[in-house]
Amino acid sequence: METVLKSPCDEQHPQQAEDFHGNLEQNSKLSAGIKKDIEKLYEAVPQLVNVFKIKEKIGEGTFSSVYLATAQLQAGYEEKMALKHLIPTSHPLRIAAELQCLTVAGGQDNVMGVKYCFRKNDHVVIVMPYLEHESFLDILNSLSFEEVREYMFNLFKALRRIHHFGIVHRDVKPSNFLYNRQLKKYALVDFGLAQGTPDTKIELLKTAHSEDQQGSCLQNNPIVALGNGASVSVTAPKQIAQQSASKAADRRSSSLSKVQMKQGRGGKEDSVHHSVQRSVFGERNFNVYSSTYQENSSTKLIKQSKMIDVSSRKLVTKKKIISTKTVSNGATRKAASGCPLNLPCDCYATDRVCSVCLSRRQQVAPRAGTPGFRAPEVLTKCPTQTTAIDMWSAGIIFLSLLSGRYPFFKASDDLTALAQIMTVRGSRETIQAARTFGKSVVCTQVVPTQNLRTLCEKLRGTNSSCKRSLGEGPSRSENNTALPVGADKPCAPETLGKQIQHLQSFQEGDGALEVKATDMKGWDQVPDEAYDLLDKLLDLNPATRITAKEALLHPFFKDIRL
Repeated sequence: METVLKSPCDEQHPQQAEDFHGNLEQNSKLSAGIKKDIEKLYEAVPQLVNVFKIKEKIGEGTFSSVYLATAQLQAGYEEKMALKHLIPTSHPLRIAAELQCLTVAGGQDNVMGVKYCFRKNDHVVIVMPYLEHESFLDILNSLSFEEVREYMFNLFKALRRIHHFGIVHRDVKPSNFLYNRQLKKYALVDFGLAQGTPDTKIELLKTAHSEDQQGSCLQNNPIVALGNGASVSVTAPKQIAQQSASKAADRRSSSLSKVQMKQGRGGKEDSVHHSVQRSVFGERNFNVYSSTYQENSSTKLIKQSKMIDVSSRKLVTKKKIISTKTVSNGATRKAASGCPLNLPCDCYATDRVCSVCLSRRQQVAPRAGTPGFRAPEVLTKCPTQTTAIDMWSAGIIFLSLLSGRYPFFKASDDLTALAQIMTVRGSRETIQAARTFGKSVVCTQVVPTQNLRTLCEKLRGTNSSCKRSLGEGPSRSENNTALPVGADKPCAPETLGKQIQHLQSFQEGDGALEVKATDMKGWDQVPDEAYDLLDKLLDLNPATRITAKEALLHPFFKDIRL
């Protein structure tokens, strides 16, 4: 039996119905699923029928789907457009804020602009210019060094543009920075997660940010046991912990023992990439635990807090959660803060979690973004986050370009991600930087920082003449006296959950690329300025991390600077 597609405008608007069916017939090569999606889009937003011929679906994320379409212009020729259909459950304020970002900051300096916007009830379609582009993973290992330099220069131009307007993109990654290799055109896209700085010029971002703060909820400050006797924990000072909203207690995670990272907007893309190319870091030997503390030296400890062994904490947590499910919201909040706020705990700077900490309210802080690209201040739930988080993400992109590895970091939760960062940037440096934004990171062993040039050259396979070892790189905090708890001397990097063993397996031939001398494409002459810029982008302290404006003035770009 043959199925006939019908549009809601068939009877009332015969011409629209004819166009509707004609558009679908031209897409005979599409899969049945995509045809169905296009049909639903035409039905949801009938205005599109007379204007656009939707050719195919070219992207799909958590919050939207993107279609390639052509528009018949009055000049007589067709122009390709990208139609972004936002899911109907998107908050109207978020949609309006994204549109304002595109209209105010977009259209120049490699920032995507907007052509039109259509709305029908709760369905919104944003129409943008279409830029044909290559997949980052497909071209990663064929890019010349000069192409990489131009790529980063244009990325910083886009970031300088949006940061000038007080826009924090929050999801800077290769799939959101489109690159047409042949035309040398670039476009920063997807402002669906964007937030505003305190002085943002995008008025709607101010309101959207306040909405996000009211509704956001994060896991408790955790401890990560990394295997081989090493562990990492992050705690927040009292003044930050007491800022938690009461809603956070109502939305406490159903499991405090092991945190599964939610797949972000790029989740589907990441799954494809992981199957094609292995990340530098694996995830074995990681166990994630939760802990918080509040410091008050003037308060007496009335009763010794019960110390909970991390192996049995999961059972205890489940019992507590089940017992609070049947009570009212008010009672739940009371149970979540059962211990006095000023009662000190016994587990600070240890690898244990006491009952006082388990009863603490959860801390509220933004954490939107894609796993592997989140900055340390995001991973540690710093409530004050600036445009510096975009610069960290740009640094991760640069790290992938220099090393030929994508994704570079792969972790299932925030603290595992922080531990992986430690194996590259060093534990002492991480501890020192965390203190600057009000966090206490505890690591039971010292992990030295890595020399970025040596690391990237070994992973790319261009280090045949390089005799330096991975651990030789000087630490920018060599004189730092803040040693992690439980460690009196430096240890081999392998202690952190065998992360460096994964790293070394690539270097010893398991994943290193063999590059012929005749096809180096400039990779045998990477200047020191490149790694100096990378070091400044991956500065663990957001206050001193290089800005987009400063990056464009870096000596690395002296030959191509406008």
